[in-house]
Amino acid sequence: MSNLKVLIIGGGGREHALSWKLKQSPKVEKIFMAPGNAGTAQIAENLGISKKEEIIEWLKSNPMDLVVVGPDDYLAIGMTDAVRELNIPVFGPTKAAAEIEWSKSFAKELMRTAGIPTARFENFTDPVAALSYIEKGSFPVVIKASGLAAGKGVIIANDFSEAEAAVKEIMESKIFGESGNTIVIEEYLLGREISTHAFSDGEHISMFPSAQDHKRIFENDEGPNTGGMGTVAPLPWVTGDHMKVIEEQIVRPLIKALKAQGTPFRGLLFPGVMITEEGPKVIEFNARFGDPETQSYMRLLETDLVDILFACINGTLDTQEIKWSNKSAATVMLASSGYPGNYEKGKEILGLEKNTDTDIVVFHGGTKLQDGKLVTNGGRVLGISAVGDNLQDALNKSYKAIENISFEGMQYRRDIGKKSL
Repeated sequence: MSNLKVLIIGGGGREHALSWKLKQSPKVEKIFMAPGNAGTAQIAENLGISKKEEIIEWLKSNPMDLVVVGPDDYLAIGMTDAVRELNIPVFGPTKAAAEIEWSKSFAKELMRTAGIPTARFENFTDPVAALSYIEKGSFPVVIKASGLAAGKGVIIANDFSEAEAAVKEIMESKIFGESGNTIVIEEYLLGREISTHAFSDGEHISMFPSAQDHKRIFENDEGPNTGGMGTVAPLPWVTGDHMKVIEEQIVRPLIKALKAQGTPFRGLLFPGVMITEEGPKVIEFNARFGDPETQSYMRLLETDLVDILFACINGTLDTQEIKWSNKSAATVMLASSGYPGNYEKGKEILGLEKNTDTDIVVFHGGTKLQDGKLVTNGGRVLGISAVGDNLQDALNKSYKAIENISFEGMQYRRDIGKKSL
């Protein structure tokens, strides 16, 4: 393998981190991004196309050696399947295997069948039946839109009136669109939430170190859910025993269950897990790299990512050695004012050139070049990613780098990783 041409589908911080890592491979000649952002433009060719049909048409006249599918919504519409039909190697699960993410109700039923530890739950398509079930249960209760909702489709209700409002908003007002046609109602799990990732070739798996995302917009985990305001990895308090249980009771049984039903999972499995008093339990399954988790993980991965992706595609993951740095990584997200609600775009970003520390990498999420200036173009704008000898060291570097950066309305959490120290 050499002189590879690679297409990465997506335009956020996760895709910037993947392109940054793939660029380091001596086997990669050129990277294309669809659509990409201002950050990826520095290391790849941005195609500026994002529709599935446009991408497939482009691939027909520009055959790639590898395609990497980033975001969940592309997996849900069968992007992997469509690329496969062109006989191009593609990293990412098929639409059928990715159903564990685009249908939470499907994932919960599969967990029930496979005996995977998760919160008690029931699925509903009728709001009256849902409220009747909630009334007989305890609070707080978790109410989820079954479909994709950009990481925001979860409401925690503390009493019946909040639950009633949530059910009506999701199922009747359709605040998450068609994603709310089916809802999952589940018990509220007490514990500490972590992110885990595993490469899979459909049969074999390879676990990542532990990580933690910070979902809420404000400090002390307050305010509405976002796509993630920052990550740290690995977590000092997560033990080898925790990770072994996650591998043996969660990841392997799921891969086995998907293979058994004829939809083998080849790609990146991302279980969100709650470490409870009774042990690790699944909050949800994702079928792709996490964002912003990937921005921290790619700083720690020492093995050539190209080799790993092909091992997953070719079913040879059991023969592929994967090495991780013994350092710590921290990524703090800088977001637009108003996010995760309505926010303005086009605010000029200043100060990036002041960061000269090689331990810092700035990953672009929502950015673009406009009239020669770097401006905001999304809710989560930049991921300030640092590596250090330990978690405190990495966090200190991230926050020091942020002092140089500014744009109008910039908001970020100042307590990323604090609970893990």
